[in-house]
Amino acid sequence: MYTYTLGGKNGKKYVLHESHDMVAIRTRNSRNLKNAVISDEGKKALKDFELVLEFPEADISVFQAKDSVKDKLAVRDKAKKALKKESELRFAGRVLIDTGSNTLVLYTENIFIKFHDEIETRICENILDENHLKIKQKPDYARNTYFVSAPENTGLRIFKLAESLLDKKEVELCHPELIRKRSLKKIHTRQWHLKTTVINGTTVNANVKADAAHKISTGCDIVIALIDDGFDIDHPEFNQPGKVVHSRDISSNSNDPRPKNSYNNHGTACAGVAAAAGIKASGVAPEAILMPVRLSSNLGSMAEAAAFKWAADHGADVISCSWGPEDGNWSDPDDPVHFAEVGLPDSTRLAMDYAVSEGRNGKGCIITFAAGNGNEDCRFDGYASSDKVIAVSACNDTGKRCVYSDYGSNVWCSFPSSDFGYSPFNHPEPLTPGIYTTDRRGNEGYNVNGDYTGNFGGTSSSCPGAAGTVALILSANPELTWLQVREIIKETSEKIDRAGGKYNSEGHSIYYGFGRINAEKAVKKALEMKSKSPVRKSKAKITA
Repeated sequence: MYTYTLGGKNGKKYVLHESHDMVAIRTRNSRNLKNAVISDEGKKALKDFELVLEFPEADISVFQAKDSVKDKLAVRDKAKKALKKESELRFAGRVLIDTGSNTLVLYTENIFIKFHDEIETRICENILDENHLKIKQKPDYARNTYFVSAPENTGLRIFKLAESLLDKKEVELCHPELIRKRSLKKIHTRQWHLKTTVINGTTVNANVKADAAHKISTGCDIVIALIDDGFDIDHPEFNQPGKVVHSRDISSNSNDPRPKNSYNNHGTACAGVAAAAGIKASGVAPEAILMPVRLSSNLGSMAEAAAFKWAADHGADVISCSWGPEDGNWSDPDDPVHFAEVGLPDSTRLAMDYAVSEGRNGKGCIITFAAGNGNEDCRFDGYASSDKVIAVSACNDTGKRCVYSDYGSNVWCSFPSSDFGYSPFNHPEPLTPGIYTTDRRGNEGYNVNGDYTGNFGGTSSSCPGAAGTVALILSANPELTWLQVREIIKETSEKIDRAGGKYNSEGHSIYYGFGRINAEKAVKKALEMKSKSPVRKSKAKITA
C-alpha cells in the first residue's frame, strides 16, 4: 500500500496498491520500445505479456501478464529483472492501481513541494539538498514552490520521501508526481446549437441564442485559451490576421501547437466550437482571439500546471479545458470508476488559483471545464468540481439531458451537444447527429472527407461553447471579474426540462446547473452591469 496527500498536512490522503501482474517500461531518448529491448532475455521476457496502455509523451508502455500465465507475480518479477539490464530502457518498474476505480496510476521519481511563504529560500533549498533532491523547475505561480527529482532508482520510495517531507514544519504541500491517462471529453445550416434551424425538415429549437447575441457582441478582442491535444491553426477558420496568438506546445517547449499524431483531433474541433471565424462554421464567439495551448502530457503532470501559467501570463481571458480524469462506463451504473475520487494535484490547483487571482490584471481568468461523459457525479472529479471553475454539462437538441453527461451539485450550467438513444434508459434518439465544427484539414481528423465535422459532441463540445459565451460577455463588459461572469451565467441561464431537471429551491439542477446558457440574455446582462459602472471603453460590437 502506498499513500500520498493532497492539500497539505490536513488534506486528503489517497491510497494506491501495487499490481502483481503489470510492469511499466520507459525507454531512453524517446526510442521505440521494439528497438530499445535488444537482448534475447529481454525479448523472451516480454512474450509473456501484452500491451495494455501507452503514454507516448512520456515514452512509457504498460504491459500485463497474459491470461495463460499461471504465476503472474513471479513472471512479472522475472521480466523486471531481465528488462533492467537493457541499456536503452530508463526503467522497468511496478504499476500502481487506484483501488477505488481499478485504474492505472504511474509514478515518476519527481516530487512537487511548496514550503510556507515565510521560509527563506536558503532553508528551502538546504532541505532539498539534504534529501538529495535536484531542482528541475521553480514555478513562479506560488512562492517557495519547487518541482524536484529524486535520485534514479528511488522507485516506490518516492512515496515515503514525499510524506516525510510533508511532515516537516517548513513544508506546506508535498506529493509525488503521479500520472493517469487523461480523458478527452468526447462522444462519438447544421449549427442548431447556436440558433433555431431546420434539419431534415424538423425545426430544432434548443439553442443558446448566439445569433441574437451576435447583434451585440461577437467576442472581439477577447482571448480564449484552449488547452488540448493539438490545433490545426492553418485551417481557414483560424488562419486569419490576428486570430491566433501566443501559440504553445507545453510538452515540447515549442511555439508550434499543431497536432503531432494522427489521433490529435480533439483540440481543433473544440477550438471551432468556441471561436471559428464563421467562414463555413461559426464559433460562439467568431471574433474572439484563439490562444492554442497544446498539452500532450497525462493527467497530473507538472506540464498541466505550466499550461495554466502560460495562458494566464500571455493574456488569456478565458481558459477552456475539455479533459479530465477517466470516465466510468455511462451505461453501467455499477462501474466502480463512477465512484473513484481523483483529486486535483496541488501543483495544478496552485496554477489555477494563480490564473484566477492574477489573470486579466487581477480580475481573474474564467476557467471552464467539461463536466464529463460518464453519467456520474462530477464531485469525484477534482478538476470539474473545483470552486474556481465553471463545470459544464451537456444538454441535447430537444432541451433534455444527454444520456452520458455527468451531473451533480458542482455543475454550473449546461450547453447543447450531441446525444444518442439508449432504450434500457428509455432515452430517445436525438434529432441531429451532433455539433458542426472545424476538423483537421484533408484526410486527417474525424471526417476524412472534409475540413469540418458534423458529429462532434460530448461535454468536450459543451465546455468550449460555454467559453465562447464568456468571451461574448467580456467583450460587452471587459471590466467584469471572474465571479461576476459566473453570476451572470447563473442569473441568465434558461431553466430547461423543468419536469425532469430536479431543480432545487435555489434554481439549481443536478443535470443542468442553473440551466442552459442563454448567450443573448448573458450579453445584455453584462451591458446592464456596465451601465451602472464608471464609463470605460467597450469591446462590444457596434451595430447600426
